[in-house]
Amino acid sequence: MWPFPSSGPTGLFTSLLARLPSQCAVCRAWPSRPVCDACVARFAPPVSRCSGCALRLPEGVGRCGECVKSPPPLDACLAACTYAWPWPDAIAAFKFRGEAGWAGPFATLLRSAPWVEPALEASDIVLPMPLAPGRLRERGFNQSHELVRRVAPSKADAGLLLRTRETTAQSGLSRADRLRNLRGAFAVEPLRAHELRGRRIVLVDDVMTSGASLFAAAGVLREAGAAHITGIVLARTDPPR
Repeated sequence: MWPFPSSGPTGLFTSLLARLPSQCAVCRAWPSRPVCDACVARFAPPVSRCSGCALRLPEGVGRCGECVKSPPPLDACLAACTYAWPWPDAIAAFKFRGEAGWAGPFATLLRSAPWVEPALEASDIVLPMPLAPGRLRERGFNQSHELVRRVAPSKADAGLLLRTRETTAQSGLSRADRLRNLRGAFAVEPLRAHELRGRRIVLVDDVMTSGASLFAAAGVLREAGAAHITGIVLARTDPPR
């Protein structure tokens, strides 16, 4: 069963609705879950990825050259799937078209990815990547928070890491320009910074492209004293193979 909220009448209705058979959104198999097991196995198979930025790598290679040369502020980085068909359309529906029902299937996809479950269990706090207030009003919800409260409801905390300002679009910018664009865009809630000292943190985002946003947020957590930071993303863009 896909994990949907189950508290209150609305949550109960949603939970019952989740049990009803439906078509797979990818192959249209019926009856099925929102994404059937066969499509998950076909389009989100476990692959070898860089331990620092989750970039896809040849089997047996642990770190990409960029992470060896300039280690990111993450101790580990995990991705559930490659940002390729059929996932971009589904993620766009989730993020930009208000289809929050995708949070359940995507959370299940996250938890089924290798090493994600152990990382969540070992963590003290699980944080969503925050949205700036204007973006949050525009979308109506933070998609990363919707994922976090399903994969780790007892450890989820949406108020500890803050987005302090809007930034210009990252698309089309180089990695260096993306990092400059995000300078000062994240902060830890000042009155709660002590809660991060010595703690194991998991930071969750939906899509990772260059890693600039995730790294900028992780750097702020590291400065606040976090002992270990794992980044977990739903989808990772990869260069053409």
